[in-house]
Amino acid sequence: MYYLSADGRYRCRLLDELGWLDHGFGTRHALWQPWPLATLKQVHSDRWIYADGRPGRLGEGDALITDHPGLWVGVRTADCVPILIADPIRKAIAAIHAGWRGAAGAIAAKVVRGMQERFGSNPRELIAALGPAICASCYEVGPEVARLFRSWDATAGDGPAHLDLTGICRRQLLEAGLREERIAQSGLCTRCLPGEFLSYRRGEQEGRMLNAIVRKA
Repeated sequence: MYYLSADGRYRCRLLDELGWLDHGFGTRHALWQPWPLATLKQVHSDRWIYADGRPGRLGEGDALITDHPGLWVGVRTADCVPILIADPIRKAIAAIHAGWRGAAGAIAAKVVRGMQERFGSNPRELIAALGPAICASCYEVGPEVARLFRSWDATAGDGPAHLDLTGICRRQLLEAGLREERIAQSGLCTRCLPGEFLSYRRGEQEGRMLNAIVRKA
């Protein structure tokens, strides 16, 4: 479902089927430099911003949505879950950065609702690709974080837990109305694969990988 392209980004075949867009999930070796690009000051929130065609940093938040042709929208990650969403009917797109705070606020579901309100998107028609992120085995959190996820992760109790952030985001997308066959997961762990990915949990506190999507002009 996911494959590495020659310019060092991972691509999802579900999104490849939509000829009107381009996309990619970055790696530590990516040569890909999309432009014009809209990004955010990411603050580990559940907020999204509409990208109106201007490149550059558009504000504080952790997701961008747009239907503007020719503008890449992107988020940067180094363990958190990058999610790219496309609406094949409205030709609208979204890029999401989901860390534990964003996932606790159900940022993925809020973006789906935002696409419904802004573009008239039907969640059942949306396609979502969840990119490389830290796996549950590598992601232990304390009880104060774990208890926030009881409704999405049965292993989260009163003590420390290993959270499956990607799985949690997938469940939130399903609850928002997406169809299971239209949600793809890469299965790639940023911490387990040091040759390919940057990882904050592995001690790489500087540097982030770009994950982006564009509606072609």
